[in-house]
Amino acid sequence: MIGGWELSALLAMAGLVWLWLDSLRARDAGVVAARKTCEREGLQLLDETVAIAKIRLARNDEGQLRLQRTYAFEFSDTGDNRRKGEVTLVGAEVVSLYTGLRILH
Repeated sequence: MIGGWELSALLAMAGLVWLWLDSLRARDAGVVAARKTCEREGLQLLDETVAIAKIRLARNDEGQLRLQRTYAFEFSDTGDNRRKGEVTLVGAEVVSLYTGLRILH
């Protein structure tokens, strides 16, 4: 029989696995959004990736509490420089994308 401590540890581990998988899904959505925006705007997404910059709780359009993640990425507008951008998601939905040149979403 599983005791209270063991059950708590299993639930904590399950929560961490869920957070990890949910974070991978959100990161992938951030990469896709950054890539599509860079292509549309004639920019080059550098390193083809995003990196977590901030995470907090926020409410989505339906008022549900979700994780809001902001990912940083780098792009080039000339091919000779590195500029910083950010993509913010609530859950897996992109709510804003900023390239430093202008807010695009």
